[in-house]
Amino acid sequence: MSPTFIFDGDCAFCTTCANFVNRWIPTGAKVSAWQRADLAALGLTRAQCLEAVQWVEDGRPTLAGPEAIGALLRSSNAFWKSFGYALKPSAVTAAAWPLYRWVARHRHQMPGGTAACAIPLPPPTKPAQA
Repeated sequence: MSPTFIFDGDCAFCTTCANFVNRWIPTGAKVSAWQRADLAALGLTRAQCLEAVQWVEDGRPTLAGPEAIGALLRSSNAFWKSFGYALKPSAVTAAAWPLYRWVARHRHQMPGGTAACAIPLPPPTKPAQA
């Protein structure tokens, strides 16, 4: 079973990025929107897919977020593979997570993004009654 990279197909920015991967990054990995994937067969939950992109290898989820992006790049040719290895050290990955989360929160403002890409804010919590 070839590796699978899972993204949010309801997000225009994410779909634009996935289309870029399909067009410009040669990889043996399947690039699929989680809404059209068999999540149970991939060992993923909807919550995991809402949280971050996912990398599934050997039939089980292995990486998420920037680590998943790094794995996707490492599965490509030498040019893209070098970017994937640049994301591999734990210090780089730790630094990449805040950037990944910032992009995720602002993806509706990114090139190719639309208002539908905005991640809904959690409902406000009521203050505790005294």
